[in-house]
Amino acid sequence: MSNYWPLLVYALAVLGLIALMLGLSHTLGQKRRDPATHEPYESGIVPTGDAHIRISVGYYLVAIMFVIFDLEAVYLFAWAICVRQAGLPGLVEASIFIGVLLVGLIYIWRLGALDWGPHRQNPPDRQKK
Repeated sequence: MSNYWPLLVYALAVLGLIALMLGLSHTLGQKRRDPATHEPYESGIVPTGDAHIRISVGYYLVAIMFVIFDLEAVYLFAWAICVRQAGLPGLVEASIFIGVLLVGLIYIWRLGALDWGPHRQNPPDRQKK
């Protein structure tokens, strides 16, 4: 139990800091409520239109894949820093890692997840039967 006291002190410090920030915000914050207080803020411009617009799923897919492959670059950067210490086994492991990423990229490319433009239909005489 004596090993957990730093964790307990840390948790109490976090809770105390949260209570302090909320208390100061409540004490020093604005007390009056204007009609525009609960309206969404759009850079000082009066909001117009509906907030519920449809955005293509392709946008989200590309964004998620960018984040995933960008994070993989962080792992490769860490490997590049210690490439001399890793030696040949590290090179083999990094090559396998890059190969798995390449297979994943080819897979999502073949699925058409990277296509942004409108889908073209094949002419009727060229469709697969």
